Amino acid sequence: MKYGIDYALDSLTTEQRNVRTSNIDEMTTLQVLQLINDEDKSVPYVVETQIPRIETLIEDIVAAFRKGGRLFYIGAGTSGRLGVLDASECPPTFGVSPEMVQGVIAGGREALVRAVENAEDHEEDGIDELIKRGFTKDDVLVGLTASGQAPYVIGAMKWARSIGAVVGAISCNEHSRTFLHADHRIFLDVGPEVLTGSTRMKAGTAQKLVLNMLTTTSMIRLGKVYGNLMVDLTPVNAKLVERSKRLIQQATGCSSEEAAEAFEESGRRPKRAIVMILLGIGLDEVMKLEAINNGPIVEMIRTYRKEEKGQE
Repeated sequence: MKYGIDYALDSLTTEQRNVRTSNIDEMTTLQVLQLINDEDKSVPYVVETQIPRIETLIEDIVAAFRKGGRLFYIGAGTSGRLGVLDASECPPTFGVSPEMVQGVIAGGREALVRAVENAEDHEEDGIDELIKRGFTKDDVLVGLTASGQAPYVIGAMKWARSIGAVVGAISCNEHSRTFLHADHRIFLDVGPEVLTGSTRMKAGTAQKLVLNMLTTTSMIRLGKVYGNLMVDLTPVNAKLVERSKRLIQQATGCSSEEAAEAFEESGRRPKRAIVMILLGIGLDEVMKLEAINNGPIVEMIRTYRKEEKGQE
């Protein structure tokens, strides 16, 4: 049987033996490190081949965000952990709600710190988790699995697509079953792993690179970045408070004292503080501007200038 829980491992690229590492157990520590590094060097080039497919998925993610939809990652094992990691970084980095990007892993919270290998074997469990989280046709689901065979992920993808949601798949096997149930198919052909079947290595690295692209690019498109500054970050600790003040200075060229003052006056919202300084306006005016256009700072400035001209 090629697919299903008893799928033949011989058919999966991620389960093949890597001829370049066949005698790795006889190598010195330095040789092992060099070999792992050499294998890892190929990963970004593999991701590069998929950029057009990644682009189209991002366009659908941005469209979903703009109409109030959310992004869900669903995976098992390493893939699931990577999805949870990427999702958990979005609120502090971009100042968004924890609901906006969510990571779902087979086995739940326990699986984040301890392998729960049989948690991926039931299609209905993935569906149940999405229903519990209120997943709708306005959301986007991205299935993450190195082999592409996990029933937990496939069941959720089939169900999400059946209700009309956009579904993406990221897998490291050309004949991944996830691709049968996806609108966007991202095939990361990293080849056999350094250690046979250890997909936390090249496969995991490739998936992490793509996840970085999905959320970072989407947030840039939504106006969470000015230049290359993370202007919507949430300053939840001392380091982020200082980073916020520093980026206000970097964005506006103001003094450290002016940055600190604007930071507090804005309610500790760096983006608002930057607009206040750049336009020489108060918080009330910035909030009115946000109500009209809360996109990129450059668009907010353009809107303000247009409003200003209209009043002349």
